[in-house]
Amino acid sequence: MTEITDVLGGPVAWRTSGAADAPAAVFLHGLGGQRTNWDPQLAALGDVRRCCAWDQPGYGASPGRPGSLPELAAVAAEWIAGLGAGPVDVVGLSFGGMVAQHLALDHPHLVRTLALLDTSPAFGLDGVTTKEDWLASRVTPLHDTSTAAERIERVVAGLVGPACPAEVRRVMVDSMRAVPAESLAAACRALVDHDTRERLAGIAAPTLVVVGSEDTETPPSYAREIASRIPGARLVEVPGAGHLVNLEDPERVNAHLRTLWETGGAA
Repeated sequence: MTEITDVLGGPVAWRTSGAADAPAAVFLHGLGGQRTNWDPQLAALGDVRRCCAWDQPGYGASPGRPGSLPELAAVAAEWIAGLGAGPVDVVGLSFGGMVAQHLALDHPHLVRTLALLDTSPAFGLDGVTTKEDWLASRVTPLHDTSTAAERIERVVAGLVGPACPAEVRRVMVDSMRAVPAESLAAACRALVDHDTRERLAGIAAPTLVVVGSEDTETPPSYAREIASRIPGARLVEVPGAGHLVNLEDPERVNAHLRTLWETGGAA
């Protein structure tokens, strides 16, 4: 079994698996996530990559607070450069997929391949949701700690597919409860300014776009929008999975990541 170890005490905390001299892959978690959310990938893919999953600023064991998406991408770029591994395979889920888009656009020399999981090219893509309403629904309740546990359980239930194992739900509830309210609020405020649609054509790295068929947070239509704008991007829809596709169906996601890394994006 692949050993997973934590690297703590620096500007960014992260965990890693695989040989130190192997090509590196980095994993960027979602809005309510942390480095441990990628354990199914680190455990399975350490035979082919030096897998590195971060806690973004203000999350897990990383100090600070999330800034704008371009600022978070710049922090990620500094972290990647510090790994000393040259260009890396970048994998981002949800909010982490938005950071990954900015990373590929603003720091293309660091990105060998790009995998975007359950994410969006822009806030409010449904044409209905407004910044004010969304922030009110996500940020204001953070100050009511009396209902936090119940509220988080409802949020997770709405994110995952109907067949999601109870263990995955529990892992995500624990993950969300660990995020400081101020960090989550800062990330939410960064998210509402997200829109890379007019820039996505500039991504040159071989790209895989993955979405759960039951994802209602960033539905398959969002994934199709991303894939249609990135030259040569390959789109994969995972049947039965919701918004946490890497946890809900890790075997399928891991297989697609292996193919991306082995072929450089070719189907």
